[in-house]
Formats: sequence, structure tokens, C-alpha cells
Amino acid sequence: MFTWVQRRARAAYERLLRREISGAPTHVAVIQDGNRRYASKQGGDAPDGHRAGAETTERVLNWCQDMGVEELTLYAFSTENFDRPDHEREALFDLLEEKLYEFGDDDRVHDGEVCIRVIGDRERLPERVREATAYAERRTADYDSFTLNVALAYGGRNELLGAARDVARAVEDGELDPEDVDVAEIESRLYDQPVRDVDLIIRTGGDERTSNFLPWHANGNEAAVFFCTPYWPEFSKVDFLRGIRTYESREESWRRARVKRAAALVKAIGGVELAEARSIIDRFRGSLPEESSVEDLSADDLRIEEMDVESESSMD
Repeated sequence: MFTWVQRRARAAYERLLRREISGAPTHVAVIQDGNRRYASKQGGDAPDGHRAGAETTERVLNWCQDMGVEELTLYAFSTENFDRPDHEREALFDLLEEKLYEFGDDDRVHDGEVCIRVIGDRERLPERVREATAYAERRTADYDSFTLNVALAYGGRNELLGAARDVARAVEDGELDPEDVDVAEIESRLYDQPVRDVDLIIRTGGDERTSNFLPWHANGNEAAVFFCTPYWPEFSKVDFLRGIRTYESREESWRRARVKRAAALVKAIGGVELAEARSIIDRFRGSLPEESSVEDLSADDLRIEEMDVESESSMD
């Protein structure tokens, strides 16, 4: 009876969260932490936790597609994971190989036109995992409805270091002018194909850190971060929706900050018409957060500041 009540309450809370959410982030990145601790809590071994976590991964992929998320990146195996015991590491490689082949053949992947890509230092992976990676990527290469990035042998610092070395070699060889080194140039040397800026990072398992994950695309974009206590195999749709809600709250905060900053510019200029103020703000576009626009500002947004300007003029 108690379990039935819990299920009903959870379902009701899930519906409430869904009504509170009006959109979705474009790119969600997940640090899937807690598989081993979950297995230990259940009296099993680490591979049992990883297999349970793989089932959660499939559910999250479905939730993302249902919500309108366009890109999902999973932190499946970090460079630090190579330090784990041999038996645990090999069991994880076995699971990765199996799941990559499964994803490459899965009807849901093909029906949803999911493009699978692996990011990271794949040369450090066993040959069998590299072959499975190539299979999944080849089978889904022509899809563009949804992108699933699987981070294997991944480390954010190593990623940036590799791009920096690549740029340095190109400059030294005369293939690249130092003046041409910009954001686009660095990004082109991080991956073979573009990766969207990360809007939301989710980390399970209770730790509140992002663990060197996608520093260029997450930190550079000041992504929202949602930390939660459930181990990855226990991660539920309610947890997922709470993460989306965190993202929306962050976006609303950014919107207010953009309006306030632009309005402050108008007030500082003083005594100008709204159309002229918009023109002046447009010249200061670089002072606003990336992707903001002067067109975001309506007369209502600036009305208070306009009234302040008029009041100050009448006092002169």
C-alpha cells in the first residue's frame, strides 16, 4: 500500500514539474556518478552497477528526445578511470563494446535519427572498443535529428592541451597566422565535428564538482549545473525534470541581467530617445552576454529607466 502511494505521489510530482517547464536546453551533459556505490549498496560488484547504469542511460536518452533536447553528452569513461583495477576496467570495456554495437543496431536509434559520436583520446582504448566505436559512428553518421556524444578516455585538460599543441604546430609550420587564432579556430581543432555549447550539466551521486568535463563548451558558456544525490542507476525522471527546471531558472536570471545591464546603459547615457538608445546599446553589444540582443529589450523593459531620465531632466 505504501509503495503504491509513493508511486502515485511521484507521478503527481512529475506532472507538476512538467507543467512548470516551458522549454528545454539544447545540450545536456551528464556525469554518471555512483554506479559502483550503487552496486555496493545492493550487495553486488562494480560491473553490476555499470550495467544498471547503462539502463538509466537509455531512459535518459528517451527523456531528452521527448523534451526537445538536441544533444546529449555522457561522461562514460574518464582518463582517470584507467587507474582502476584491471578486472573492473576490463569489465567496463566489455560493457562499452556491447552497448556501442547495440546502439549501432537499435531501431530506436535509427527511427530517431540519432547520430552517435565518441569524444576523447580513443587511441588509449582497447582495439575492440575502438572497433565498436567506429561501427556505431559509421551506422549513424548521416543522422542529424539528435546527437549522442559518448566521452571515452576523456579529460578536459587533455582536450584543451591537444588543441593548443595543434595550433602551435600550425603556426610554427606557417600554416596559420597567430592573428587568425580565434574561438572558431580552437573549436575546429577540438573535434572533427562541431559540439554545441553546453547549457546544463547534471551530476549524480552527491558530489558537487564538474570533474574536468567539457571545460571549453560548459565553462565558456557558463552552463547551469544540477547536482543531485541519487546514484546514476537510481536517477529518475523527476530528477531529470528538476535539472531542466534549474536550467530554466538560470536562463530567466540571465534574461533579467541582460535587461538590467542594457537599461543601465540607457540611464547612464540620459536624455535620449528610445530608438536612439537602442542604437547606442547595439554598439555596446560586446558588453552583453553572448547571444543577447538589443531586440530583447521592449519599451516595457526600459520604461522605468525612461521615466528616471525624464525625472532627472525636469530637475535640471
